[in-house]
Amino acid sequence: MAKPKDNSTGRQKVWLRRQVRATLPAPPCVMETHAGLGFIFERCWSGSICGIAIDKDKGRTEVLARQRPTWSVYRADATKALAGGLGSHLTIDVLDVDPYGDPWPTTLAFFASARTFAQTMHVVVNDGLRNKVRMGGAWHVGALRSIVERHGNDVFPKYLEVCRELMGAAVEPAGYTVSSFRGYYCGHNGDMTHYWATLTR
Repeated sequence: MAKPKDNSTGRQKVWLRRQVRATLPAPPCVMETHAGLGFIFERCWSGSICGIAIDKDKGRTEVLARQRPTWSVYRADATKALAGGLGSHLTIDVLDVDPYGDPWPTTLAFFASARTFAQTMHVVVNDGLRNKVRMGGAWHVGALRSIVERHGNDVFPKYLEVCRELMGAAVEPAGYTVSSFRGYYCGHNGDMTHYWATLTR
């Protein structure tokens, strides 16, 4: 299978994040878990002097560090690093999760980790799992197993509902509830899912 291209749904990613930013009274403290080369930062978060950017690639992290000198920039596997408390020196207002595929290990690691959480925060996600779900592979995904056990393997038509349910469970360890959730399908065959959750404690 071909590797997805960076920002193949870039216009929609930017639109959704700008919707998030428009609701906030001041530039937020943002964590980008898969920051890439800074495409989203330049278009959405560049007004924030406080933030954390994570990427596995050495060349990319060098670019990110030059791009945002007031942010903390880490070369790391986001899921493993967040589980260990990476970035706990800052209180995050916006968690921006943008992996190639499954966003749930990273999301779960953040909310299960030891850190100070804001009273209200936002999670914005680029989720690439719906293609696997469309092909009948939901039962192979760890985060979806409980869903499959209750609803069966064909969750493709209601994947956004599934994401809303999973988000509620993911944020519970940090004392949050999901006060609003919105999203849409995009990309080739609607295989990508973008969503934005507002969390309150």
